[in-house]
This record gives sequence, C-alpha cells and structure tokens, in this order.
Amino acid sequence: MTQPELAKRKIISPEMATVAEKEGVTGEFIRQGVEQGNIVILANMQHKNISPCGIGKGLYTKVNANIGTSADWNNPNMELEKLHVAIEAGTDTIMDLSTGGDIIAIRQAIREACSVPLGTVPVYQSGIEMVEMGKAVVDMKTDRLFAVIEQQAKEGVDFVTVHCGVTRRAVEFLKHQHRMTQVVSRGGAFLIGWMLRWDRENPLYEYYDRLLEIAHSYDVTLSLGDGLRPGSLADATDRPQIEELLTLGELVERARDAGVQVMVEGPGHLPLNQIAANVLLEKRVCHDAPFYVLGPLVTDVAAGYDHITAAIGGAVAAAAGADFLCYVTPSEHLALPNVDEVKEGVIATRIAAHAADIAKGVNGALDWDNRMSQARRNLDWEKQFALSMYPSRCSQIRTRSSIPGATCTMCGPFCAMKLVEDYLRTPVA
Repeated sequence: MTQPELAKRKIISPEMATVAEKEGVTGEFIRQGVEQGNIVILANMQHKNISPCGIGKGLYTKVNANIGTSADWNNPNMELEKLHVAIEAGTDTIMDLSTGGDIIAIRQAIREACSVPLGTVPVYQSGIEMVEMGKAVVDMKTDRLFAVIEQQAKEGVDFVTVHCGVTRRAVEFLKHQHRMTQVVSRGGAFLIGWMLRWDRENPLYEYYDRLLEIAHSYDVTLSLGDGLRPGSLADATDRPQIEELLTLGELVERARDAGVQVMVEGPGHLPLNQIAANVLLEKRVCHDAPFYVLGPLVTDVAAGYDHITAAIGGAVAAAAGADFLCYVTPSEHLALPNVDEVKEGVIATRIAAHAADIAKGVNGALDWDNRMSQARRNLDWEKQFALSMYPSRCSQIRTRSSIPGATCTMCGPFCAMKLVEDYLRTPVA
C-alpha cells in the first residue's frame, strides 16, 4: 500500500514515524497530513538506502539541488562530486536532470551514491533517446514515454516531475499571450513541440490514469511540473501560467483519489509583490497540496548572483506557505554550475528556508536562533561555531584574524554587548 492508503487506514507507517522524529512532531500529525494530502513522504518502495523526507504543511521547508550533465558538458564524475557537496551542504533532496552522455548509467550512479530522495524528469530521457536515434525529440512515442517513467520508478526514483498541465487549451492561450520569454521549461518545450507536431493532446494529461498506476505501484510522488512557468517578470501570473495551474488542481484530486502522493511545482520569475498571491492561489486551486517553487527569482538582471535573487524570493514564498524550494546557483541562465556554485546554491536556499520557517512558526525553528543569540551575548565563540548552519565557515572567518581576544575585529574593545555587560555589572557610585 502507498503512504496515503496506509494513512487512510489510520496506520502510522515506519516512514511516517521516521519523518515525525526528524520534524519533532507526532506520528499522528504526519499521518493526518498524509491522509489529507498536505504532506507527502518521498520514499519509493524500491529505494532502500535513503531516509524518508517529509514535505508539506507544518514541516520544515525543504531544499532541492539540481545536478546532471548537459549535451555541452558531460562529466559524470563531476556530477557525483556535486552530489556529495550538495548533501554535505544540507540539501534535502537531489534531482538528476542529465541530458548528455549515457544518462541511464549516470542516473544509476547518482542513485547508488545518493543518501537523500532522488527526483528526475522522465520526458528528458524519452526525448533524448529519439535524438540518439537520429530523430527529433518530437518523434518520441507515448508508449516509450510511459515505459521510461516505469523504468525510473523500478530503479527507485522517489519523485518525478511530469508536465501534465501543459494541455492543448493552455498552448492556445500561450499562442495569443505574446510572452516576453515564451517557454523556459525544457520538459514543457518537449511536450509542446510534440503536441504541435502530432496535433494531439499531451499524453501525460490524456493518459493520466496510466501515470497514476505506475506511481501507485512504487509509491512514487508525482511533482506536477510547471511547464508554462514565467521565465521573466514580464510574464508573471499570466493566462497560460494560471490555465496550467487550474488543470493541476484537477489532477491533484485525481491523484489523491488513486492513493498517489502529489505535489505541485510553481514559478519561476515573479515580482516580489506577486509571490504571496501566487502561493495563496496554488494552495486554494490545488487543495493545499505541497508547493515546490524554483526561486522564485525576483529580478531578471542579477545574472551571476541569481542564487541571491532566488533566495530572496524563496524566503518570501516559503513564509507565505510554499513547502519546498528548488535551489538556484550563481550560474543560472549562464552555464552548467560547477561544484562550488552548487554549494553556494544550497547554502543560499537553506538560509531562505530557515528564515521562512521562523516566520511560519515551524516547530523548533526560532529556538535555534535563540540559542545562537545567547552564545553571542556570552561571546562564546565555540558555541557560535557549533550552532551555525555552516560551522567550518564561521571558524575560518573568526580565526583568520591575527588579533586574539574575546571580541571580534569588527568592534574590538568597543563591542557593544561587552561594554553594556560591563556597565551593568559596575556598581553605581
């Protein structure tokens, strides 16, 4: 049985118990969330070497790191190094988005080395197989697409991005929208090309029940992709984006009826003042399904620093109710990220997630900050290092100074906290 089916039978599964322990909540809290569909547990029945990850209402905001080769840059060993660095930096999940080289072998190597839940975008493999055969992406066959999805589920992939909401109706709206950046989703582009080539409905929408059967068999979580997400601020919250979201709301209900776990992906590029509204809209339209956002990126002009752009938007989105943040690296829009950029992306996104958890009142989030503040008041440097999100970085910065002492070299003898503590201890004459 899948996690939702167990939850509906009032059974707290081992996976639910593990998530509850991690989150500092009761197993019953997790069970109820899974039953209602506002919590998903990423844990494919076939993936044995991972610890289940819970995503959703009342839980810590989770972070995903994308890795994977491209047609222009195919170095599997580098992707494995990125995997290890991302996990060390604290990512909760990994997605393999490989589109270059032997992508099946690369995925299998990543899966075997991956200690956190793994996600993929199966339509990439299906389309790339056509190219390797000397054909076009749009020549992919429906049966082969579903065979790829099942293949990856059997291998142990924990969640799959499937762009089921890119329908013919949505594409008609796209044609008349005159977007600034049209479509920036590779999966969405593959399917739009296929639909226009064959004048048929998106197979992931037309045969959605077939997709549900595969997901149910392995308890794979469906991540309903945002193939029409805005790729620029000018296109934010437009008709194609909202049309796709309305379809995803319908598909969430169908997945839940089938006992399949489901979450919803969201934009993308959004002005700061539209983020909260987008989160509210997703939660309402998609029946409080966990919301997975890329960024959102709040400006289009910060190339080279888009990990910061995305962290700003991610903090606002998660504070408004988003549950899962996909990292963005400094190389977004420019190149495939290197190892250091992967680390920077995870760090920035973890900071955003934690800031949002404080705002949401997630259990234990503020306690961590209070302990750090107390250590700062006490000028207890070792405790500050231990409590930091990244202790080695703190220690490195602190110890690089050649001036020893209780205070840091920013204020030195004029440290406000030390001065006031001394003043308060000095008897009044």
